[in-house]
Amino acid sequence: MRIATICLSLLAAATLQGCFPLAATGLATGALMLEDRRTSGIYIEDENIEWKALARVRDKFPDAHVNTTSYNLSVLLTGEVSTEAMKNEVADVVRAIPSVKGVTNEIAVAGNSSLTSRGNDTLITSNVKARFIGNGKFATTRVKVVTENSVVYLMGIVTQHEGDAAAEIARTTSGVTRVVKVFEYIPQSPQR
Repeated sequence: MRIATICLSLLAAATLQGCFPLAATGLATGALMLEDRRTSGIYIEDENIEWKALARVRDKFPDAHVNTTSYNLSVLLTGEVSTEAMKNEVADVVRAIPSVKGVTNEIAVAGNSSLTSRGNDTLITSNVKARFIGNGKFATTRVKVVTENSVVYLMGIVTQHEGDAAAEIARTTSGVTRVVKVFEYIPQSPQR
């Protein structure tokens, strides 16, 4: 049923005249969703949560640097704010989004990171993802990588073995100072 829904969505997107970018994006998203352990509805809701959370945080705290990442309705907060009270308030704002089932608040109480630091974080994320390819221990699309201040956060629905393998790859990637697992564990890899 899930594959049929995805195929119908992709077909509908592809038949829109003059909308090649939309169709191409739909095809890429559909391909990623086939390997994902989330349902297509949860996958889309995670995207919605990220947009809603980011908008709410930016409206209320325009000078803060906060990133919101949602995976299976759980939100990871990273970045920097000026006070502990603001850190807690940001988490409360995100927790108030109806579909959010949990919040992991990893925001630092510090000045906003520099563009150089953020660029380095992007490079670390790319390097970790590149090292995931062809690892043979887990599907790379099942682990989401977020880097903030050289700390790598790993999210996903994984077995203990998959999570440990992903953490080891991330830990041994150049520039990584620490790895934080924000996984949802399942007892074994489900059969398709």
